[in-house]
Amino acid sequence: MAKTPSTVDQLRHNIDSGQTGEKVDYPDLAAAPLGTDAEAGGVPPTKAEIALDAKATRGAPKPARPNRGDPGLMLYLGVSVPVMVLMLVVVALAS
Repeated sequence: MAKTPSTVDQLRHNIDSGQTGEKVDYPDLAAAPLGTDAEAGGVPPTKAEIALDAKATRGAPKPARPNRGDPGLMLYLGVSVPVMVLMLVVVALAS
């Protein structure tokens, strides 16, 4: 487990690297990363607030991987739907 962060950047790194168990190890591509709004508003979080947030995220269960579905089914739908549409267009033009 990572040590208690003292800055928002360290807390964000701990979350993004999966150390808190809040998410998988992957950077968050947020438009406004954690802490940006507060700092821009002139009220950056205190060390006590950062520690409280770190304590709240510590030990959270790791999220399950999202179900991406059956790749065979997606391939079937990706091929069969355009073929059916093409057949309907051919039938419509032939009549």
